[in-house]
Amino acid sequence: MSTIAAPTTPLTNAASRPAHRAPFINPTVLAIELRRVLRNRRTMIFTLVFPVAMFFFISTSIPKDQQSMGQGVIANVSAWVMVSMAVYGAVIASTGAGASVSIERASGWSRQLRLTPLRPTSYIVTKMLSALVLGAVATAVTFAAGGMSGKAVASTQAWVVSAVIILIGSLVFAAFGLFIGYLLPSDNAMQFLGPIVAILAMLGGIFFPIAAGSTFDTIASFTPIYGLAQIAHWPLSQTVVGTHDPFQLSWALNLAAWTVIFVGGAAWRFRKDTARV
Repeated sequence: MSTIAAPTTPLTNAASRPAHRAPFINPTVLAIELRRVLRNRRTMIFTLVFPVAMFFFISTSIPKDQQSMGQGVIANVSAWVMVSMAVYGAVIASTGAGASVSIERASGWSRQLRLTPLRPTSYIVTKMLSALVLGAVATAVTFAAGGMSGKAVASTQAWVVSAVIILIGSLVFAAFGLFIGYLLPSDNAMQFLGPIVAILAMLGGIFFPIAAGSTFDTIASFTPIYGLAQIAHWPLSQTVVGTHDPFQLSWALNLAAWTVIFVGGAAWRFRKDTARV
């Protein structure tokens, strides 16, 4: 009886093949994410329309003889309002972009992404990039409204530095949005998001200036938006003849502390969420 000889070339084990490594940033996923957030009408209203409307409403109610921010300061009160509204719009945009993960979890989109080669860290970075783009749009629109109105007066350096500070600082609130999105169910996260940010903005001195050294200033210094708001407004006081308002280290410490809290909270909830798969 004849026998069939075994093949001399071993079959390739599929399990031993190296897994396909997806690129760290997937342009397709990033484009989908950007289109999704830009098509959200509610987000666009609170990100673009509300800050601009508030800027015009407040700036037009300020008499010309009350526009000065102090002796020798070139920037005026309307510029301060413009920066405040840009901070608010960027924070809303970044927080909303991060918190959208709650809806994706509820719809099963996050689970589908985990079945693809997309890395978990890439997913988080994609969320942060979309938040950065949306925050940049919110800041640009508010600054453009201030410039075209002719009411916001500040040096070119103050405009640029404030915009950069707002853009970078808003990323902290993308982490805050991720934390809220992973912490609360989808129907609760987006409902609580607007009121939470509005309250934090009031405590942080976005809608009205806080008197330095007051009791309210002490309380506000422990809230999340306070540090970003103070740092973003600080360049406006640097166009002073002969003197400059000092930069307060407590502002940076406030922003750094809340960055650690929000990033740590988002990472904690993200690990808990991915452990379920």
